Amino acid sequence: MPTSPSTRPIGDPRPTADVMLELVDEHGRTIGTAEKLAAHQAPGQLHRAFSVFLFDTEGRMLLQRRALGKYHSPGVWSNTCCGHPYPGEPPFVAAARRTAEELGVAPSLMQEAGTVRYNHPDPASGLVEQEYNHLFVGQVSAACRPDPEEVGEIAFVTAEELAALRASATFSAWFPTVLEAALPAIRKLNGGSSRW
Repeated sequence: MPTSPSTRPIGDPRPTADVMLELVDEHGRTIGTAEKLAAHQAPGQLHRAFSVFLFDTEGRMLLQRRALGKYHSPGVWSNTCCGHPYPGEPPFVAAARRTAEELGVAPSLMQEAGTVRYNHPDPASGLVEQEYNHLFVGQVSAACRPDPEEVGEIAFVTAEELAALRASATFSAWFPTVLEAALPAIRKLNGGSSRW
């Protein structure tokens, strides 16, 4: 049975395979559903996803290191929040919901930043990210309270600090793609700053 926000409460212990994702065509039109794990098994099924980039009042990007218990890409650094809408759930709503669930904070001034389609195999797990990804940028002004089952660590970084971290640490396979696609909106959010 497909899950939805009303039937799957926060902290629900059901296995990941029970979560349903929305399958889409190359234009982002819904064509069906699939279980989360099945959608990520090679060669992957194109499905709807979202990626969020939040910044503090100093213009630093909020990153998260994924918890070691995650089934996919555990322990790697990535953008503020990423995930999948429930079938029929608007991506903006899903992005705000998951940011609150994972980081314990509500984004402010969050806005759409376009979409990007990609196919990223993960050699470590054998899983594949075939995603039609909705991008969002915004700000965060309250203190984060990360869920340790989802997030191992957080960091606010400048563009220079991000470059140094990317040179020394492992990031999610999708991070470079979603960052590049979101950069115009990130620069606009930060007052047209060229530092990003």
